[in-house]
Amino acid sequence: MRRSGVALPTGIRYSGGEIDVTACRNPQRVWKERGKSHYETKQWMMKNWTNGFYYCGLYMILIFGGQLYMASRPRFELRGILCLWNTLLATFSIIGFTRTAPELIHVLRHHGLHHSICIPSFIEQDCVSGFWTWMFVLSKLPELGDTIFIVLRKQPLIFLHWYHHITVLLYSWFSYSEHTASARWYVVMNYCVHSIMYSYYALKAMRYRPPKAISMVITTLQLAQMVIGCAINISAYQYLESGKVDCHITRMNIRFSFAMYFSYFVLFARFFHKTYLARKKANKKHFANSEPGHIGYNDKLKAN
Repeated sequence: MRRSGVALPTGIRYSGGEIDVTACRNPQRVWKERGKSHYETKQWMMKNWTNGFYYCGLYMILIFGGQLYMASRPRFELRGILCLWNTLLATFSIIGFTRTAPELIHVLRHHGLHHSICIPSFIEQDCVSGFWTWMFVLSKLPELGDTIFIVLRKQPLIFLHWYHHITVLLYSWFSYSEHTASARWYVVMNYCVHSIMYSYYALKAMRYRPPKAISMVITTLQLAQMVIGCAINISAYQYLESGKVDCHITRMNIRFSFAMYFSYFVLFARFFHKTYLARKKANKKHFANSEPGHIGYNDKLKAN
């Protein structure tokens, strides 16, 4: 089938400007990956996505109140629980990536960039990708638990950390309520980066010391993720403005998403500079002024 000169996969038709999927097909689905229909989950999120604001409000009360509570108390170690937590999140992210990335690759190879950005078949036609997109959206709530470990272990809580958690949750829930087509890219990229990031955190919690280069690679991947996110939003905007093709994304969503990704890029770039570049210069200066054999604090890989 075609609309505005764009080929659509079998099972997708347009009705009144809305994408209507008559079948949800993927013979490779396992376990209960079909779950509820995409229509049911979308309706649920349309009714409940604003609850994310309440969860984020409670989250901020808990983390900042928790910091005040812990100020005069000894830190908790929690290494065993932290190891389990990061291992579970790493496993979840790896599975999510392996179940969503093939759909994106298939769409790019057989239907092109426009389809990957503008047609939400990853939710409405592919049961496996749709299921793991739904799991991705819901997972943003328990992922707030990352910050609880930081508070209880009395580690530095930077703005980037809690800002990122809050905005990702709110945007993910809002976008799912619209079945935003470009989210296909965001889900796959996030699963990919989190697969590596949480595996790295799990190893550190087990007292392994991965090379510092790995943490630099992770931050570099996060920066690349933000650049691609901005590029996807620019492409979506161009498709909408051209008026020549259909694109299942709202202008408001593009504005929110672009602002979010751009702010992430600025914050992650600043973090990269302070953590790796500025610290490296400081370490060289400290080493030059220190006695032979002296090892400064920053020369050691800090474990979680």
